Amino acid sequence: MNASAELLKELRIDRSATPPPRGPASSRRWLWVVIGLLLVLLAALAIGMFTSGKPAATVETATVVPMAQAGAGSTAVLDASGYVVARRMATVSAKITGKVREVMIEEGMRVEEGQVMATLDPIDANAQRRLNAAQLEAARSQIGGLQAQLRQADAEASRLQSLVGQQLVSRSQYDQAVAARDSLRAQLQTARYNAKVAQDALAIADLGVDNNIVRAPFSGVVTAKAAQPGEIVSPLSAGGGFTRTGIGTIVDMDSLEVEVEVGEAFIGRVQPKMPVETVLNAYPDWKIPGEVIAIVPTADRGKATVKVRVGLGVKDDRIVPEMGVRVSFLEKAAPAGTDVPKGVRIPAAAIVQRDGKPVAFVLQSDDTVQLQVLQPGQTFNKDRQVLSGLSAGQTVVVNPPDSLKDGDKVALTGAADK
Repeated sequence: MNASAELLKELRIDRSATPPPRGPASSRRWLWVVIGLLLVLLAALAIGMFTSGKPAATVETATVVPMAQAGAGSTAVLDASGYVVARRMATVSAKITGKVREVMIEEGMRVEEGQVMATLDPIDANAQRRLNAAQLEAARSQIGGLQAQLRQADAEASRLQSLVGQQLVSRSQYDQAVAARDSLRAQLQTARYNAKVAQDALAIADLGVDNNIVRAPFSGVVTAKAAQPGEIVSPLSAGGGFTRTGIGTIVDMDSLEVEVEVGEAFIGRVQPKMPVETVLNAYPDWKIPGEVIAIVPTADRGKATVKVRVGLGVKDDRIVPEMGVRVSFLEKAAPAGTDVPKGVRIPAAAIVQRDGKPVAFVLQSDDTVQLQVLQPGQTFNKDRQVLSGLSAGQTVVVNPPDSLKDGDKVALTGAADK
Protein backbone atom coordinates (compact mmCIF):
# COMPACT_ATOMS: atom_id res chain seq x y z
CA MET A 1 0.00 0.00 0.00
CA ASN A 2 2.73 2.47 0.95
CA ALA A 3 4.50 1.74 -2.33
CA SER A 4 1.35 2.41 -4.34
CA ALA A 5 0.76 5.73 -2.56
CA GLU A 6 4.26 6.87 -3.33
CA LEU A 7 3.78 6.05 -6.99
CA LEU A 8 0.56 8.14 -7.15
CA LYS A 9 2.33 11.15 -5.57
CA GLU A 10 4.98 11.02 -8.26
CA LEU A 11 2.30 11.18 -11.02
CA ARG A 12 0.58 14.30 -9.53
CA ILE A 13 1.13 17.63 -11.42
CA ASP A 14 2.54 20.47 -9.39
CA ARG A 15 0.57 23.56 -10.53
CA SER A 16 2.35 25.93 -8.14
CA ALA A 17 5.56 25.64 -10.14
CA THR A 18 6.21 28.54 -12.63
CA PRO A 19 6.86 27.62 -16.31
CA PRO A 20 10.30 28.23 -17.62
CA PRO A 21 10.62 31.56 -19.59
CA ARG A 22 10.50 31.50 -23.44
CA GLY A 23 13.58 32.41 -25.22
CA PRO A 24 14.09 35.10 -28.04
CA ALA A 25 14.03 32.50 -30.73
CA SER A 26 10.50 31.42 -29.84
CA SER A 27 9.11 35.04 -30.00
CA ARG A 28 10.62 35.70 -33.41
CA ARG A 29 9.15 32.49 -34.70
CA TRP A 30 5.62 33.60 -33.79
CA LEU A 31 6.18 37.06 -35.36
CA TRP A 32 7.16 35.53 -38.69
CA VAL A 33 4.07 33.31 -38.62
CA VAL A 34 1.78 36.34 -38.21
CA ILE A 35 3.54 38.26 -40.99
CA GLY A 36 3.23 35.28 -43.30
CA LEU A 37 -0.51 35.03 -42.66
CA LEU A 38 -0.97 38.76 -43.46
CA LEU A 39 0.95 38.41 -46.72
CA VAL A 40 -1.19 35.47 -47.77
CA LEU A 41 -4.35 37.47 -47.04
CA LEU A 42 -3.18 40.51 -49.04
CA ALA A 43 -2.23 38.31 -51.98
CA ALA A 44 -5.68 36.72 -51.96
CA LEU A 45 -7.35 40.14 -52.01
CA ALA A 46 -5.18 41.31 -54.90
CA ILE A 47 -5.94 38.21 -56.91
CA GLY A 48 -9.67 38.68 -56.26
CA MET A 49 -9.67 42.28 -57.45
CA PHE A 50 -7.66 41.38 -60.57
CA THR A 51 -9.95 38.54 -61.54
CA SER A 52 -13.16 40.55 -60.93
CA GLY A 53 -12.19 43.11 -63.65
CA LYS A 54 -13.05 46.83 -63.88
CA PRO A 55 -16.71 48.01 -63.54
CA ALA A 56 -18.81 48.00 -66.74
CA ALA A 57 -19.24 51.36 -68.48
CA THR A 58 -22.80 52.73 -68.72
CA VAL A 59 -23.69 53.52 -72.35
CA GLU A 60 -26.63 54.51 -74.54
CA THR A 61 -27.53 52.42 -77.56
CA ALA A 62 -29.41 52.76 -80.83
CA THR A 63 -30.72 50.27 -83.38
CA VAL A 64 -29.32 50.10 -86.91
CA VAL A 65 -32.14 50.71 -89.43
CA PRO A 66 -32.22 50.34 -93.23
CA MET A 67 -32.01 53.51 -95.29
CA ALA A 68 -35.39 52.81 -96.91
CA GLN A 69 -37.07 52.59 -93.49
CA ALA A 70 -35.40 55.64 -92.05
CA GLY A 71 -37.84 58.15 -93.48
CA ALA A 72 -40.65 56.07 -94.99
CA GLY A 73 -39.46 57.09 -98.45
CA SER A 74 -38.24 60.54 -97.32
CA THR A 75 -35.09 61.62 -95.52
CA ALA A 76 -34.92 64.32 -92.85
CA VAL A 77 -32.39 66.95 -93.85
CA LEU A 78 -32.99 69.33 -90.94
CA ASP A 79 -34.72 69.45 -87.56
CA ALA A 80 -36.00 72.59 -85.88
CA SER A 81 -38.18 73.46 -82.90
CA GLY A 82 -41.00 75.98 -82.78
CA TYR A 83 -44.55 76.64 -81.64
CA VAL A 84 -48.10 76.31 -82.90
CA VAL A 85 -49.52 79.75 -83.75
CA ALA A 86 -52.82 81.07 -85.11
CA ARG A 87 -52.93 83.33 -88.14
CA ARG A 88 -56.32 84.67 -87.02
CA MET A 89 -56.43 85.60 -83.36
CA ALA A 90 -58.03 88.69 -81.83
CA THR A 91 -58.50 90.24 -78.42
CA VAL A 92 -62.02 91.59 -78.85
CA SER A 93 -62.75 94.96 -77.21
CA ALA A 94 -65.54 97.50 -77.24
CA LYS A 95 -65.22 100.49 -79.59
CA ILE A 96 -66.05 102.90 -76.77
CA THR A 97 -65.26 103.30 -73.08
CA GLY A 98 -68.01 101.98 -70.86
CA LYS A 99 -69.04 99.77 -67.96
CA VAL A 100 -69.60 96.08 -68.66
CA ARG A 101 -73.18 95.02 -68.05
CA GLU A 102 -73.06 91.36 -69.16
CA VAL A 103 -70.42 88.91 -70.42
CA MET A 104 -71.72 86.00 -72.46
CA ILE A 105 -68.55 83.98 -73.14
CA GLU A 106 -66.44 81.41 -71.29
CA GLU A 107 -63.06 79.83 -72.04
CA GLY A 108 -63.36 76.99 -74.52
CA MET A 109 -66.68 78.24 -75.89
CA ARG A 110 -67.12 78.35 -79.67
CA VAL A 111 -68.57 81.54 -81.11
CA GLU A 112 -69.80 82.37 -84.60
CA GLU A 113 -69.14 85.52 -86.56
CA GLY A 114 -71.41 88.32 -85.32
CA GLN A 115 -72.39 86.53 -82.12
CA VAL A 116 -72.82 88.81 -79.08
CA MET A 117 -69.94 88.34 -76.63
CA ALA A 118 -70.78 91.09 -74.11
CA THR A 119 -72.86 94.23 -73.60
CA LEU A 120 -72.01 97.56 -71.99
CA ASP A 121 -74.26 99.83 -69.95
CA PRO A 122 -76.18 101.84 -72.66
CA ILE A 123 -77.69 104.59 -70.45
CA ASP A 124 -75.70 107.47 -71.98
CA ALA A 125 -76.08 106.17 -75.53
CA ASN A 126 -79.83 105.71 -75.14
CA ALA A 127 -80.22 109.24 -73.76
CA GLN A 128 -78.28 110.71 -76.68
CA ARG A 129 -80.40 108.75 -79.13
CA ARG A 130 -83.62 110.03 -77.59
CA LEU A 131 -82.34 113.61 -77.89
CA ASN A 132 -81.43 113.18 -81.55
CA ALA A 133 -84.77 111.54 -82.28
CA ALA A 134 -86.60 114.53 -80.73
CA GLN A 135 -84.53 116.97 -82.76
CA LEU A 136 -85.45 115.09 -85.93
CA GLU A 137 -89.14 115.26 -85.09
CA ALA A 138 -88.87 118.99 -84.42
CA ALA A 139 -87.17 119.57 -87.76
CA ARG A 140 -89.81 117.57 -89.59
CA SER A 141 -92.66 119.48 -87.90
CA GLN A 142 -91.05 122.78 -88.89
CA ILE A 143 -91.01 121.60 -92.48
CA GLY A 144 -94.76 120.96 -92.34
CA GLY A 145 -95.52 124.46 -91.02
CA LEU A 146 -93.36 126.14 -93.63
CA GLN A 147 -94.97 124.11 -96.41
CA ALA A 148 -98.42 125.33 -95.32
CA GLN A 149 -97.23 128.94 -95.18
CA LEU A 150 -95.60 128.61 -98.58
CA ARG A 151 -98.84 127.35 -100.17
CA GLN A 152 -100.69 130.33 -98.79
CA ALA A 153 -98.00 132.78 -99.91
CA ASP A 154 -97.92 131.24 -103.38
CA ALA A 155 -101.70 131.60 -103.74
CA GLU A 156 -101.57 135.21 -102.52
CA ALA A 157 -98.84 136.08 -105.03
CA SER A 158 -100.85 134.51 -107.89
CA ARG A 159 -103.99 136.46 -106.93
CA LEU A 160 -102.15 139.78 -106.68
CA GLN A 161 -100.52 139.13 -110.04
CA SER A 162 -103.97 139.06 -111.75
CA LEU A 163 -105.11 142.15 -109.87
CA VAL A 164 -101.97 144.07 -110.87
CA GLY A 165 -102.79 143.35 -114.51
CA GLN A 166 -106.24 144.87 -113.96
CA GLN A 167 -104.61 147.77 -112.09
CA LEU A 168 -106.74 147.02 -109.02
CA VAL A 169 -103.73 146.82 -106.65
CA SER A 170 -100.40 148.53 -106.65
CA ARG A 171 -97.26 146.95 -108.02
CA SER A 172 -95.55 147.26 -104.61
CA GLN A 173 -98.13 145.04 -102.94
CA TYR A 174 -97.52 142.35 -105.49
CA ASP A 175 -93.73 142.62 -105.04
CA GLN A 176 -94.11 142.20 -101.25
CA ALA A 177 -96.17 139.04 -101.74
CA VAL A 178 -93.58 137.60 -104.12
CA ALA A 179 -90.76 138.36 -101.64
CA ALA A 180 -92.68 136.72 -98.79
CA ARG A 181 -93.25 133.65 -100.94
CA ASP A 182 -89.56 133.38 -101.89
CA SER A 183 -88.52 133.81 -98.23
CA LEU A 184 -90.75 130.94 -97.19
CA ARG A 185 -89.27 128.81 -99.96
CA ALA A 186 -85.75 129.48 -98.58
CA GLN A 187 -86.86 128.73 -95.02
CA LEU A 188 -88.42 125.47 -96.19
CA GLN A 189 -85.18 124.47 -97.88
CA THR A 190 -83.23 125.29 -94.70
CA ALA A 191 -85.69 123.27 -92.62
CA ARG A 192 -85.22 120.32 -94.92
CA TYR A 193 -81.44 120.56 -94.52
CA ASN A 194 -81.87 120.74 -90.74
CA ALA A 195 -84.05 117.63 -90.84
CA LYS A 196 -81.39 115.81 -92.85
CA VAL A 197 -78.74 116.78 -90.28
CA ALA A 198 -80.99 115.61 -87.46
CA GLN A 199 -81.56 112.32 -89.27
CA ASP A 200 -77.80 111.77 -89.66
CA ALA A 201 -77.29 112.62 -85.99
CA LEU A 202 -79.89 110.01 -85.09
CA ALA A 203 -78.07 107.44 -87.23
CA ILE A 204 -74.83 108.26 -85.37
CA ALA A 205 -76.69 107.87 -82.08
CA ASP A 206 -77.88 104.45 -83.25
CA LEU A 207 -74.26 103.50 -83.87
CA GLY A 208 -73.43 104.70 -80.37
CA VAL A 209 -76.09 102.41 -78.97
CA ASP A 210 -74.82 99.53 -81.10
CA ASN A 211 -71.25 100.15 -79.91
CA ASN A 212 -72.37 99.00 -76.48
CA ILE A 213 -72.74 95.49 -77.93
CA VAL A 214 -69.49 93.56 -78.46
CA ARG A 215 -69.69 90.98 -81.24
CA ALA A 216 -67.29 88.30 -82.49
CA PRO A 217 -65.40 89.49 -85.60
CA PHE A 218 -65.02 85.91 -86.89
CA SER A 219 -65.85 82.35 -85.94
CA GLY A 220 -63.50 80.74 -83.46
CA VAL A 221 -62.92 79.45 -79.95
CA VAL A 222 -62.63 81.64 -76.85
CA THR A 223 -59.20 81.16 -75.26
CA ALA A 224 -59.38 83.93 -72.63
CA LYS A 225 -62.09 85.79 -70.77
CA ALA A 226 -60.68 89.17 -69.74
CA ALA A 227 -63.58 91.18 -68.27
CA GLN A 228 -66.36 90.79 -65.72
CA PRO A 229 -69.65 92.66 -65.23
CA GLY A 230 -69.13 96.01 -63.52
CA GLU A 231 -65.64 96.62 -64.88
CA ILE A 232 -64.74 99.55 -67.12
CA VAL A 233 -63.40 98.63 -70.55
CA SER A 234 -61.78 100.92 -73.08
CA PRO A 235 -59.95 100.37 -76.38
CA LEU A 236 -57.42 103.03 -75.33
CA SER A 237 -56.86 101.76 -71.77
CA ALA A 238 -58.20 104.98 -70.30
CA GLY A 239 -58.07 105.25 -66.54
CA GLY A 240 -54.76 103.47 -65.98
CA GLY A 241 -54.38 99.94 -64.70
CA PHE A 242 -57.95 99.68 -63.42
CA THR A 243 -59.40 99.72 -66.94
CA ARG A 244 -59.66 96.60 -69.08
CA THR A 245 -58.73 96.76 -72.73
CA GLY A 246 -60.61 93.70 -73.94
CA ILE A 247 -63.55 91.42 -73.31
CA GLY A 248 -61.90 88.19 -74.41
CA THR A 249 -59.61 86.51 -76.93
CA ILE A 250 -60.84 84.26 -79.72
CA VAL A 251 -58.78 82.06 -82.04
CA ASP A 252 -59.69 80.68 -85.43
CA MET A 253 -58.60 77.05 -85.01
CA ASP A 254 -58.72 76.52 -88.77
CA SER A 255 -55.83 78.98 -89.16
CA LEU A 256 -53.36 77.10 -86.94
CA GLU A 257 -49.86 76.61 -88.30
CA VAL A 258 -46.31 76.21 -86.99
CA GLU A 259 -43.56 78.79 -86.81
CA VAL A 260 -39.97 77.61 -86.44
CA GLU A 261 -36.68 79.47 -86.43
CA VAL A 262 -33.95 77.95 -88.60
CA GLY A 263 -30.31 78.97 -88.29
CA GLU A 264 -28.91 81.04 -91.13
CA ALA A 265 -26.30 78.38 -91.83
CA PHE A 266 -29.02 75.79 -92.59
CA ILE A 267 -31.78 77.86 -94.23
CA GLY A 268 -30.49 76.81 -97.67
CA ARG A 269 -31.82 73.31 -97.01
CA VAL A 270 -35.41 74.61 -96.67
CA GLN A 271 -37.56 75.28 -99.73
CA PRO A 272 -41.23 76.35 -100.15
CA LYS A 273 -43.67 73.43 -100.52
CA MET A 274 -41.06 71.17 -98.92
CA PRO A 275 -42.66 68.21 -97.04
CA VAL A 276 -42.28 68.21 -93.28
CA GLU A 277 -43.13 66.02 -90.33
CA THR A 278 -44.32 67.76 -87.16
CA VAL A 279 -44.29 66.16 -83.70
CA LEU A 280 -46.04 67.85 -80.78
CA ASN A 281 -44.16 67.78 -77.49
CA ALA A 282 -47.43 66.75 -75.83
CA TYR A 283 -47.90 63.77 -78.21
CA PRO A 284 -44.42 62.48 -79.13
CA ASP A 285 -45.77 59.40 -80.93
CA TRP A 286 -48.07 61.42 -83.25
CA LYS A 287 -46.36 62.45 -86.49
CA ILE A 288 -48.32 65.11 -88.39
CA PRO A 289 -47.56 65.57 -92.11
CA GLY A 290 -47.38 69.02 -93.63
CA GLU A 291 -45.40 71.33 -95.87
CA VAL A 292 -43.49 74.59 -95.80
CA ILE A 293 -45.85 77.52 -96.44
CA ALA A 294 -43.28 80.30 -96.72
CA ILE A 295 -39.84 81.41 -95.65
CA VAL A 296 -40.14 84.87 -94.09
CA PRO A 297 -37.70 87.06 -96.06
CA THR A 298 -35.88 88.58 -93.09
CA ALA A 299 -33.42 87.38 -90.47
CA ASP A 300 -33.00 88.01 -86.76
CA ARG A 301 -29.52 89.47 -86.42
CA GLY A 302 -29.47 88.81 -82.68
CA LYS A 303 -30.18 85.08 -82.97
CA ALA A 304 -28.95 84.57 -86.56
CA THR A 305 -32.17 82.75 -87.48
CA VAL A 306 -34.82 82.92 -90.19
CA LYS A 307 -38.50 82.30 -89.47
CA VAL A 308 -40.24 79.57 -91.46
CA ARG A 309 -44.02 79.05 -91.64
CA VAL A 310 -45.12 75.41 -91.71
CA GLY A 311 -48.63 74.21 -92.53
CA LEU A 312 -50.30 71.31 -90.74
CA GLY A 313 -51.95 68.62 -92.84
CA VAL A 314 -54.31 67.61 -90.01
CA LYS A 315 -57.02 69.55 -88.17
CA ASP A 316 -57.49 68.16 -84.67
CA ASP A 317 -58.81 69.44 -81.34
CA ARG A 318 -55.59 68.29 -79.66
CA ILE A 319 -53.62 70.94 -81.55
CA VAL A 320 -53.87 74.23 -79.67
CA PRO A 321 -51.93 77.52 -79.94
CA GLU A 322 -48.55 77.95 -78.24
CA MET A 323 -47.82 74.21 -78.12
CA GLY A 324 -44.16 73.30 -78.52
CA VAL A 325 -43.33 71.23 -81.61
CA ARG A 326 -40.41 69.57 -83.34
CA VAL A 327 -40.33 69.86 -87.13
CA SER A 328 -38.32 67.60 -89.43
CA PHE A 329 -37.80 68.95 -92.95
CA LEU A 330 -37.86 66.03 -95.37
CA GLU A 331 -36.46 65.43 -98.79
CA LYS A 332 -39.13 64.53 -101.27
CA ALA A 333 -39.72 60.80 -101.62
CA ALA A 334 -38.00 59.18 -104.55
CA PRO A 335 -40.31 58.41 -107.50
CA ALA A 336 -41.51 54.87 -107.98
CA GLY A 337 -39.00 52.66 -109.70
CA THR A 338 -35.90 54.46 -108.44
CA ASP A 339 -33.16 52.63 -106.59
CA VAL A 340 -33.41 52.29 -102.83
CA PRO A 341 -30.51 53.99 -100.98
CA LYS A 342 -27.79 51.55 -100.06
CA GLY A 343 -26.56 50.71 -96.59
CA VAL A 344 -28.02 51.39 -93.17
CA ARG A 345 -28.48 54.41 -90.96
CA ILE A 346 -27.22 55.06 -87.42
CA PRO A 347 -26.76 58.12 -85.22
CA ALA A 348 -23.68 60.07 -86.25
CA ALA A 349 -22.58 60.08 -82.60
CA ALA A 350 -22.12 56.30 -82.75
CA ILE A 351 -19.20 56.63 -85.19
CA VAL A 352 -15.81 57.37 -83.60
CA GLN A 353 -12.18 57.23 -84.70
CA ARG A 354 -9.85 54.45 -83.55
CA ASP A 355 -6.34 54.30 -85.02
CA GLY A 356 -7.44 56.75 -87.72
CA LYS A 357 -10.34 54.58 -88.88
CA PRO A 358 -14.11 55.18 -88.48
CA VAL A 359 -15.50 52.46 -86.20
CA ALA A 360 -18.59 51.63 -84.17
CA PHE A 361 -19.06 49.40 -81.14
CA VAL A 362 -21.66 46.68 -81.74
CA LEU A 363 -23.42 45.30 -78.67
CA GLN A 364 -23.23 41.50 -78.29
CA SER A 365 -25.64 39.14 -76.54
CA ASP A 366 -23.42 38.90 -73.44
CA ASP A 367 -23.40 42.71 -72.99
CA THR A 368 -19.89 43.02 -74.40
CA VAL A 369 -19.00 45.23 -77.35
CA GLN A 370 -17.26 44.36 -80.60
CA LEU A 371 -15.29 47.01 -82.48
CA GLN A 372 -16.38 47.16 -86.13
CA VAL A 373 -14.64 49.17 -88.87
CA LEU A 374 -17.14 51.07 -91.05
CA GLN A 375 -17.44 52.73 -94.43
CA PRO A 376 -19.53 55.86 -93.74
CA GLY A 377 -21.70 57.53 -96.36
CA GLN A 378 -23.77 60.71 -96.43
CA THR A 379 -24.78 62.74 -93.38
CA PHE A 380 -28.49 63.32 -92.69
CA ASN A 381 -28.81 65.89 -89.89
CA LYS A 382 -27.98 63.86 -86.74
CA ASP A 383 -27.74 60.51 -88.56
CA ARG A 384 -25.08 59.00 -90.83
CA GLN A 385 -25.30 56.53 -93.67
CA VAL A 386 -23.11 53.42 -93.34
CA LEU A 387 -22.32 51.63 -96.60
CA SER A 388 -20.56 48.61 -95.07
CA GLY A 389 -19.64 47.20 -91.69
CA LEU A 390 -23.09 47.02 -90.10
CA SER A 391 -26.35 45.18 -90.70
CA ALA A 392 -29.92 46.27 -90.02
CA GLY A 393 -31.14 45.19 -86.62
CA GLN A 394 -27.79 45.38 -84.84
CA THR A 395 -27.37 47.59 -81.79
CA VAL A 396 -24.56 50.15 -81.59
CA VAL A 397 -23.23 52.27 -78.75
CA VAL A 398 -23.98 56.01 -79.00
CA ASN A 399 -21.26 58.40 -77.80
CA PRO A 400 -18.85 55.62 -76.72
CA PRO A 401 -16.27 56.78 -74.15
CA ASP A 402 -12.64 57.04 -75.20
CA SER A 403 -11.71 54.28 -72.77
CA LEU A 404 -14.07 51.73 -74.37
CA LYS A 405 -12.23 48.89 -76.12
CA ASP A 406 -13.13 45.79 -78.08
CA GLY A 407 -14.50 43.09 -75.75
CA ASP A 408 -15.34 45.41 -72.85
CA LYS A 409 -18.50 44.75 -70.90
CA VAL A 410 -21.07 47.56 -70.79
CA ALA A 411 -24.24 48.39 -68.89
CA LEU A 412 -27.25 49.73 -70.83
CA THR A 413 -29.12 52.86 -69.81
CA GLY A 414 -31.45 55.21 -71.63
CA ALA A 415 -31.64 52.97 -74.71
CA ALA A 416 -33.45 54.75 -77.49
CA ASP A 417 -34.03 53.15 -80.86
CA LYS A 418 -33.60 55.54 -83.68
